[in-house]
Amino acid sequence: MPLIVAEVTSFTRQAEEMLRNPAGFQWSTVFLLGVVFYVYSVEVERRRWDIILAGLALWFMDWFNELVNSAVLHISDRAALWTVTGHTSYLILIGLTIELTLFFLMAGVVFVKFLPLDRTMRIAGIPNRWVYVVGFSCLSVAVEIFLHATGYFHWDYWFWNVPFVPLIVIFGYMTFYGLAAWVFDMGQNHRRQIAIVGTIAGIDAVLALASASPVGSSPRGRKGCRDAIRASHCPRTPVSSRNRRNTGCRRS
Repeated sequence: MPLIVAEVTSFTRQAEEMLRNPAGFQWSTVFLLGVVFYVYSVEVERRRWDIILAGLALWFMDWFNELVNSAVLHISDRAALWTVTGHTSYLILIGLTIELTLFFLMAGVVFVKFLPLDRTMRIAGIPNRWVYVVGFSCLSVAVEIFLHATGYFHWDYWFWNVPFVPLIVIFGYMTFYGLAAWVFDMGQNHRRQIAIVGTIAGIDAVLALASASPVGSSPRGRKGCRDAIRASHCPRTPVSSRNRRNTGCRRS
């Protein structure tokens, strides 16, 4: 009985052609990097290591989500949970541009600066940390809905799409902001903060290495390469980017 293989979406193919292609590089990326350096240098000058580590915690958590998102593409061989197309200076992963990762590198610093110093204070009877985590998460998802409407930010699965946005709010952003607030509220316990940030960074590194190995590649992609070689449709020499797309040998 023949297997029914899900067809790769058109926006996924478009993103794959952009993936890690330096041809679209823009010098504005250097300016954005300078802004990131300035944001962090201010906190270094103030010796606010709690803010710095909270910012890094959010950034590494975003990388965790992005690596899982790439794994979804590998497993489904159809689409990631979210995919980015359109103009970018550099597309790092299927759902992550260089501009987005620099934004998230600053987002945690910005977020914790909004948090009241008194963590026990309540807003309308609700702990203020919950108010800010949920509020910032809803704001972030609202921005994603706008980007989705522009046609450059894509959702494919019904459970990760409009109108089913609660999952995006919870797993897409509340984990980010919640972790940043948690690390920030540890105050001067820098050893514990570093341990948490380092653990997340280590998990990210393992996921990145796994996704770069044959074990992390698409099952249909590996089978497609082998079958194409046997049929002499795929040369034994390194496969070109065009042949890679045709045979299912794709990057993520």
